[in-house]
Amino acid sequence: MTDLDEALAELGDWLRIPSVSTAGGNPEALVEAAGWALRRIEAAGGSGELVQMDDTGHPPLVVGELPANRDGAPTILIYGHYDVQDAGDESRWTTPPFEPDIRDGRLYARGASDDKGNFLPLLLVACELADAGELGVNVRVLVEGEEETPADTAERWMAADERGADAAIVFDSGGLDADTPALTVGTRGMVWADLVVTTGERPAHSGEFGGAALNAVHVLHRLLAAVLPDGSGRPPEALRAGLSEPSPEEVAAWDELPPGAKLLEEAGARPADPDAGAELYRRTMAGASLDVHRITAGEARTIVPDVASASLSVRLAADQQASEIGPALEALIRGAVPDGAELELRVDGGDPSRFDPASPPLLAARRAIARAAGTDPVLIRSGGSIPILAVLAERGIPTIVGGFGLPEDRIHAPDESYALESLRLGLESARALYEELAAL
Repeated sequence: MTDLDEALAELGDWLRIPSVSTAGGNPEALVEAAGWALRRIEAAGGSGELVQMDDTGHPPLVVGELPANRDGAPTILIYGHYDVQDAGDESRWTTPPFEPDIRDGRLYARGASDDKGNFLPLLLVACELADAGELGVNVRVLVEGEEETPADTAERWMAADERGADAAIVFDSGGLDADTPALTVGTRGMVWADLVVTTGERPAHSGEFGGAALNAVHVLHRLLAAVLPDGSGRPPEALRAGLSEPSPEEVAAWDELPPGAKLLEEAGARPADPDAGAELYRRTMAGASLDVHRITAGEARTIVPDVASASLSVRLAADQQASEIGPALEALIRGAVPDGAELELRVDGGDPSRFDPASPPLLAARRAIARAAGTDPVLIRSGGSIPILAVLAERGIPTIVGGFGLPEDRIHAPDESYALESLRLGLESARALYEELAAL
């Protein structure tokens, strides 16, 4: 039986591979991280391959099979991603981001929580059981290297895959706090936009032409103002099309969850407005939101900038569709472009997902996590987006979305970490899940 020390050693090996997919990425490290996972599958007696969907240089998918110890066993797909966000300013890390370090009951490294540490127990336990001839389900493995980017390689592979699965497990989520395990029965979709504004052939002298020359930064601000949220955190009405009200039962359940203000504080964030803490669950689980992620423009000298760019996204709640919100976002942005400015705009999107908590696989998951954690998991929607889930939902594959990430893990931020207790719970939950699902 894989114990915590063995799992930590394996996780440390994987985390040392700087498999960054953002900010230009690290192609060699991405391939290395994929090969690391494939070798674990093959060492356990399974079969697998690194799959390239096309010849455009996308990181490979890890696709593998671990057979059950009996005929007629259900087939369970486990999904995770080996790519990580770039480290950003490494001076803001206490220890180097790709040199795992254990401090105060936590493992610190980029990817420790999102998603190597969260996903790894599903893979390690399946390999352990398969190697011992004790795996009661057929496990199909899909691990991708582009989850942190707008690419849709894994979604295209899943949509084209004819074999499917009886159920899927995705450990890329978590609980609301260390005492509240959760199963996620819905996630938000996302529409992503990259903008580049050009207002001249080159920068102009602000003394000679300021006030007369079109300024790219000023234009970019106009475009962003056309889509920014109001004082209650709501994006423009056109970006809220299709929203449905949460059920009274869901709202009542949210009232029993940890206070939203506490979660904001633990995440190192400040409320957007006076009501943000009280309305956190409604806004993030059942509402649409818009955030600007990047603005790049100008120089620290007296010029009229000629180029400015930005990236932003809209999170879509249940019943919204990217095919509707994407064009609405584009129309708002293009409608604010003044004469003389040129706009390059790229918009991509993925739909939300919903899964029936009363389906047999999700009922089995509730029993399994209760066994491992010692308390029943709460059922929540996630404010985040996991693109593969929309494809799984469309194909009718019941999907168990869970994991043991916590708000204090600081994913995507300096000093990302994963609690050792979360890793232990992941191992225990994976064992219990495979046992419960074998009985389906």
